[in-house]
Amino acid sequence: MRTRHLPEDATCVIASLNHDGSGVGHCDGKVVFVDGALPGEEVRFRYVGRRRRYDTGAVREILVRSAKRVEARCAHFGVCGGCQLQHLEPTAQLAAKEGIVREAFAHIAQVDCADWAPPVTGPVFAYRRKARLGARVVDKKGGLLLGFRERRHSYIAPLSYCHTLDARLGAHLADVKALIAGLSCPEAIPQVEFAAGDDAAALVVRHLRDLTAADLRALSAFGETQGLAMHVQAGGPETVQHVGGPSLVLHYALPEFAVDLTFGPTDFIQVNGETNKAMVAQAVDWLGLETGSRVLDLFCGLGNFTLPIARHAASVFGIEGAPALVDKARRNARANDLDNATFAVADLDADTLGDVLAERPFDAALLDPPRTGAMAAVKALAGRGVPRLVYVSCNPATLARDAQWLVHKGGYRLRRAGVVDMFPQTHHVEAMALFTRDA
Repeated sequence: MRTRHLPEDATCVIASLNHDGSGVGHCDGKVVFVDGALPGEEVRFRYVGRRRRYDTGAVREILVRSAKRVEARCAHFGVCGGCQLQHLEPTAQLAAKEGIVREAFAHIAQVDCADWAPPVTGPVFAYRRKARLGARVVDKKGGLLLGFRERRHSYIAPLSYCHTLDARLGAHLADVKALIAGLSCPEAIPQVEFAAGDDAAALVVRHLRDLTAADLRALSAFGETQGLAMHVQAGGPETVQHVGGPSLVLHYALPEFAVDLTFGPTDFIQVNGETNKAMVAQAVDWLGLETGSRVLDLFCGLGNFTLPIARHAASVFGIEGAPALVDKARRNARANDLDNATFAVADLDADTLGDVLAERPFDAALLDPPRTGAMAAVKALAGRGVPRLVYVSCNPATLARDAQWLVHKGGYRLRRAGVVDMFPQTHHVEAMALFTRDA
């Protein structure tokens, strides 16, 4: 971004928030994204960068304050990139996120949704049960830094406490930092990964150099003291090893469906446990299941949606691209005595999905893709005439792109949509949409 010859400070009125939590305003006939500004505010800002189509800035002074502005709970807010919206009241965060999804449907998909569901919500602090924290030794900043990346920079923001993390880690970051700093090679430890289940939590220390016997004893002792299952990781996920602390299996329950799922410390799970429970319940409801329903679950992971669906359908077929997750999904199905859930490994971004589905008929399908979306999958589902689709998205832009194809080319209607607030205090927007097609 070019930053030479930046103009003097300027003022503008903020109309909305963009996808990264910056305020959107206009100055001298040009869009400007102002970091730290909220809708309804008039701010004086300094220019940070200029582009042909827009400028960027940061708040100098709030001239007219939004009634929705609150004091951020965290002392690191504004520097740490883990949160972007702690200065905005939680209900206003939800309204802003819904606005982003609505705008994506209107401008990218060019479709309208008449039925907006209430947001799916959960706790707004101490909710984060999965996280990766960066670690780096920076002598000029006093040694080891541990935390999320800084906002708009690749530097590590040193954290002493994190209010969004599960308290089993968030309240003990200073202790973890001291542990890592005391090992034989802190400069060779790039990250620490945290995972928490219902009654156990784990820490995974990634290391680029062999740890000593003394290091392993220190990790084990820390785990015993803090109640954390301690792991080390020298390479890929297959190299994760338990080295001390409690050895309880990580798991979480979905009581409404009498389902309990186990997972490993580096496996993907939904970050906000309570929000996940409500999200799964809504997805199953939107699928409109009957006792004879045959359901397809794409990007099924370790069975987060698949197993609850199996409780209410005749059969469910889960497909995932990662073989290790499919193995765990199968184990979870067996552990929950669900013999009507079957699984397969397939590349869900390829045009060969139809070959995997063979001649299986489906009454409904659920998709929970990564940020890149599910274009190949929605085309395959439309080609097979699956009449009901529930799409769970972590990226409004690719949801809208796929919705455009489904509505304008696939013959579907967007029946219902709503925000899923999986990451309160952050700019991350997740949503759920229901598409139907007449036979």
